[in-house]
Amino acid sequence: MSSDSTKKTISVALGVCLVCSVFVSSATVALDSIQKQNKKLDKMKNILQAGNLSFSTNNAEEIFKEKIVPIIIDLENGSVIDKSKYTDELNPDAFNIKSLSESKNFGTEISPEKDLGNIKKRPKFMLSYEVMNENKEIEKYIFPVFGKGLWSTMYGFLAIGKDLKTVEGITFYEHGETPGLGGEVDNQNWKASWKGKQLFDQNGDAILEVLKSKVDPNDPNKNSQIDGLSGATLTTRGVDNLIKYWMGDDGYANFLGNLRKDI
Repeated sequence: MSSDSTKKTISVALGVCLVCSVFVSSATVALDSIQKQNKKLDKMKNILQAGNLSFSTNNAEEIFKEKIVPIIIDLENGSVIDKSKYTDELNPDAFNIKSLSESKNFGTEISPEKDLGNIKKRPKFMLSYEVMNENKEIEKYIFPVFGKGLWSTMYGFLAIGKDLKTVEGITFYEHGETPGLGGEVDNQNWKASWKGKQLFDQNGDAILEVLKSKVDPNDPNKNSQIDGLSGATLTTRGVDNLIKYWMGDDGYANFLGNLRKDI
């Protein structure tokens, strides 16, 4: 091959690469806002699903605005942050669990003896949600939860009723567990089995347990037990641990304790 042919081949290859890179970059920029909107809508749907609220693809955003009130909870004392204290990072629209966990101002490290969810860090504050009925009264609370499974950190929402004891629903909107095994955290039947289970006892102590096996229908504690995921022991243990962590003293216990004073 002559040197001229080699130069032409390289020039054409570089030209194709340049055109492709410009095309990909332009598409990424053009689609960025759409991707963000879709991600936001997907999270809204997961919140509504956790709260067992009826919606369709077309009206999810409308139902969310009508039924859901976002609040930011100070996990240290269980108080709800006044809107006047919102910042560019700490507000419902911008709230990002991952970035706030790493933030010097808004993140905190978790001591190993407390870190049941094996997450090492978390935000000092958590964006949670009140579910309102038609009379604008709170009928449920929805809490973000996250913790390690087998392969990934699982992010989801857990809803409890206004009695502050009963599970209303659970969803996981982000995880990398094995499809067909740990990935069954997305199984509709398994998620439906959570509704009505007792999360806390009369004293406000967390009693819910995700078993390694099936719930024995004759077990007197069956109302506070969830079937384990078949063939996914470590993911099952991860779900059990993250629930215990977030419903415990280092999670939402102070907030729930404050609410129980008014019941």
